[in-house]
Amino acid sequence: MSTASTTTRSTRHDGRGFRELRRPEIQVGFHRPSEGSVLYRAGGTVVLCTASVDAKVPPFLEGKGQGWVTAEYQMHPRANPPRRESRDGRGKAPSGRTQEIQRLVGRALRAAVDLASMGERQISIDCDVLEADGGTRTASITGGFLALALALDLLKRRGDLITPVLRMPVAAISVGHVNGAHALDLVYVEDSRARVDLNVVATETHEIVEIQGTAEGHPVPRNEVDRMVDLALEGIGQLCGLQRSTLAGAGVDLDALLRRPEEVPA
Repeated sequence: MSTASTTTRSTRHDGRGFRELRRPEIQVGFHRPSEGSVLYRAGGTVVLCTASVDAKVPPFLEGKGQGWVTAEYQMHPRANPPRRESRDGRGKAPSGRTQEIQRLVGRALRAAVDLASMGERQISIDCDVLEADGGTRTASITGGFLALALALDLLKRRGDLITPVLRMPVAAISVGHVNGAHALDLVYVEDSRARVDLNVVATETHEIVEIQGTAEGHPVPRNEVDRMVDLALEGIGQLCGLQRSTLAGAGVDLDALLRRPEEVPA
């Protein structure tokens, strides 16, 4: 048995077990002007996720009868202890990291939606990182799905959305190989020295949307990656359950927003 599988009962510097999430705290409706919003806090990482509905689509989709979901990601200048010089986009192009993350968030959330059933409208998910301690991109995806579902529920209640358009809840989590163990939901101090760091995006039923991963210094055996993905899927299952309970607490019937499998085009 590997070292990583025998030390999972140990605790980390924040007192969690290696298989334990930072239990998110979620405030629904934090941003009143948005069609959907949550303030998503996981330990020292805090992200404001908002969903804005626009009754038009990008030019490349005009006249095609389908919708679009896009995302933007931004770090607050004081998200980390030292203040950043300026916000991305203020007098300069967004950094490569910012562009990469917002594309990931957009891809992840589009996987949750049957775009052909949305009609010609766009939903923009803005993820503003107020405080950062690891896992900002995964928190943006998990919180971004909640903002998206809230916006779709509002459209449904208004009568603007006749048929369900969600395929499946989507969430994301990080997992890594830290101090000889597989660790779930890495904070920055773990992420920065992990032998392997994976970000996993998946559905409630454990279908993979995307895996991002890097081995630092030495290659990692395939079986270690498989174990880390399995651990990530455990965490994603918990997060999807939390998404359901959060939406239910806000008066949203998630199942009423989900398309039945036979309704979703292959």
